Amino acid sequence: MKIVIAGGHGRIARRLGRLLVARGDSVVGVIRNPDHSGDLEPDGVEPVLCDLERESCDRLVSVVSGADAVVFAAGAGPGSGAARKHTVDHRAAVLLTEAALRAGVRRYVMVSTRGAGAPPPDHADEVWAAYVHAKTAADEHLMAQDLDWTILRPAALTNEPGTGRVRLTAERSVGEITRDDVAEVLVSLLDTPATAGLVLELAQGPDPVGEAVSRAAEARTGQT
Repeated sequence: MKIVIAGGHGRIARRLGRLLVARGDSVVGVIRNPDHSGDLEPDGVEPVLCDLERESCDRLVSVVSGADAVVFAAGAGPGSGAARKHTVDHRAAVLLTEAALRAGVRRYVMVSTRGAGAPPPDHADEVWAAYVHAKTAADEHLMAQDLDWTILRPAALTNEPGTGRVRLTAERSVGEITRDDVAEVLVSLLDTPATAGLVLELAQGPDPVGEAVSRAAEARTGQT
């Protein structure tokens, strides 16, 4: 497969890119900082410079054309203010949606966040509240499109080594999840078209990744 990852230099994105390359997929990592090319190239990922906060949709269409799937793994990142949560976590995701539609790329996997889909708690600070609102808006926009989308909402992220065991359900996630395991789940979602149309919450749990994703797909099939 050819996979385009928006936010290709992110900590989840790089893990995902390496997993996909290792099994023989062609991977494009969309980046805004040209200095990041030197990190992606040794991973076997093709870096493409395209600032999702500033580029036109036409430019992004040219990047994603011919892909089998796109993954939105971009984010404004720690230390960014509330305004960039809107321009990156919301508007850039919308831009990728529009580009996928125009390019005819039907499969779209969104890396969202815990807490999305509901109002942030009253005690949330301004930046976290803006982040949750931005992710919710991006998710809702994607769900309204005629695409084979899957939305993944991980629990609190850690850099611990992956366990290969998760809890993947439609219920709100609690606890933590390693970035290694998020990347492994994303690979399995890309390999499981029957997960299209699902919003899934992810945390560490008892189930091997493949079984967890298969169970989610089977539950969806049983509802249709």
